[in-house]
Amino acid sequence: MIAAIKNRAQAHLENPYLITIAVSLATFMEILDTTITNVSLTHIAGSLGAAGEESTWVLTSYLVANAIVLPISGWLANVIGRKRFFMICIAAFTAASFACGAATSLPMLVFFRFVQGLAGGGLQPVQQAIVMDSFPPEKRGVAFALTGITVIVAPVIGPTLGGYITDSYSWRWIFYMNIPVGIFALTMVGMLVRDPDHAKAKGLKNIDYTGLGLVALGLGALQIMLDKGQQDDWFASPLIVTCFLISMTALICAVIWLWNQKDPVIEIKLLKNPAFGLSCLSIFCVGAALYSSSALLPMVTQGYFGYDAFLAGLVLSPAALILLVMMPISGRLVTKFQPSHMIAFGFAASAIGMWATSHITPQVDYATFVMFRTLQIVGLPFLFVPVSTMAFADIPKEMSNKASALYSLSRNIGGSIGIALTTSYISRQMQLHQSGLSENFSASSPVYQKMLFDQTAFFKEQGYTAAQSSQMAFSHIYQELLTQSAILSYGDAFLILSYVMMTLSVVALLFMPRRKKTANAGADAEMAPAH
Repeated sequence: MIAAIKNRAQAHLENPYLITIAVSLATFMEILDTTITNVSLTHIAGSLGAAGEESTWVLTSYLVANAIVLPISGWLANVIGRKRFFMICIAAFTAASFACGAATSLPMLVFFRFVQGLAGGGLQPVQQAIVMDSFPPEKRGVAFALTGITVIVAPVIGPTLGGYITDSYSWRWIFYMNIPVGIFALTMVGMLVRDPDHAKAKGLKNIDYTGLGLVALGLGALQIMLDKGQQDDWFASPLIVTCFLISMTALICAVIWLWNQKDPVIEIKLLKNPAFGLSCLSIFCVGAALYSSSALLPMVTQGYFGYDAFLAGLVLSPAALILLVMMPISGRLVTKFQPSHMIAFGFAASAIGMWATSHITPQVDYATFVMFRTLQIVGLPFLFVPVSTMAFADIPKEMSNKASALYSLSRNIGGSIGIALTTSYISRQMQLHQSGLSENFSASSPVYQKMLFDQTAFFKEQGYTAAQSSQMAFSHIYQELLTQSAILSYGDAFLILSYVMMTLSVVALLFMPRRKKTANAGADAEMAPAH
């Protein structure tokens, strides 16, 4: 009787769904912090007496630290044990969150954000490895659907939550709210998670200082370049040029060095596996689409439609409810359909959403923006789940930590590059559209003369002098020109994303590995190259 009770209690503790909730809670908290501060920078700068440009280092420091730790997290988990490493990351992230909230100066906040990023960088890949080992192979589709909710929903609701907390309370509560979540997650992980034999501590035989140094230097410089590039006008800035040279040199040397090591900090030879290599490329593109589109809509609604931070965030949030419904459905479908077909469908659906958003006009209302966003991401569950399932289909269990780290790195770097390229493209397109539209505002244009006359008459009716009315009319028309140019540019960016997504849909259909039909075809059945 007692033995039966103990067995039931043990089975309850080893419930994969409870384990998934425990580890996903910590990762959700970490991913949320990549976007939650975006809308609060002006408040932070004002509170700490810093310039607006200086406050962007609150974001950059976090992303740089994240990029450094994320790829080597698999190696660190192998050295000290996966569960121990995960719990250290949660505890350090929670402590750093408290320090960020209590910061009294911008340098102090930037430093603790860097520490927070270092601690958080290990959570994503380790969470994925733990969840993958907690479910049997035939249920990995469901497992990746659950982790996908964390990865996709967190950055979507981050700006909304950040705007609400900042406007209603204080920016410091953005960090303080992590403390109870972190303590609860730490307790849950301690109670529920058990390391299988292949995930237990293997000890530190030797430290590859060269590999660690090259990876940290290369990825750190790359993240600074991507985050600061548009702000500093890219290669017109000595900082960006220096970061580019350092990054390229260090990363090329890192690849050569790591390839020839017996136990490298990053197992890049995993990319030789066609299914894993193509999956990393696919999740890179998914990251680029998700993060760039998540950044563009708040930018255009706040910059040119008069939305405040909270309302701009609410444009993104309703679509998260769609993801909560679609993710489990995708997890079940992945065992019934070829992953390549689902991936092709996901890219095509995202392409249609991007194409619809490219038709943005100054008359678009809130409901239409929500519809655009829903269309953009309705295909993501059909991308994330099958891509993740295919990636780990034939990865040995003892390599799961390092594979998860490389896979998560692909997604994050894709997001950073996607945001950098799209914002840069918009900036260039604005100049082109301004030049094109300004040709219609010549003195000989009857349309321009009528607009100027009508606007001047309007301001005269408000009691302004003729000279004041003329100047204000000209300023108003010029502002309209800038707004039209910007909206056209954002439309162009979404159109380019649509073309890219549709191209990837065709590529997935033709070249993605396909699962062989077997008697027990599960989510991790053997993948065969497409012909």
